[in-house]
Amino acid sequence: MKKEILRLLGIGYLCTCGMLLFGANSQAYIDPSVATYAIQAVAGIVIAIGAVAGIYFRRAKKKLNDKLGIDENKNKEVESDDIVIK
Repeated sequence: MKKEILRLLGIGYLCTCGMLLFGANSQAYIDPSVATYAIQAVAGIVIAIGAVAGIYFRRAKKKLNDKLGIDENKNKEVESDDIVIK
């Protein structure tokens, strides 16, 4: 699995370098709505990557806490689920 990820990253790196190195200059008009859509797409990708990183960070933190025997709920107050009607 690690080799596959490294291979995909390598291919992405080569494609990016190829686009920057061999890109042709163009004289084109970019419509503002297209630019807005591109900004939204980039923002969506960044947010999705952040969410995935957050999930994996929590999983790694939980595994590390389990291995080290750390209880993160040790000093937290927990309310009971009892319902009292007077």
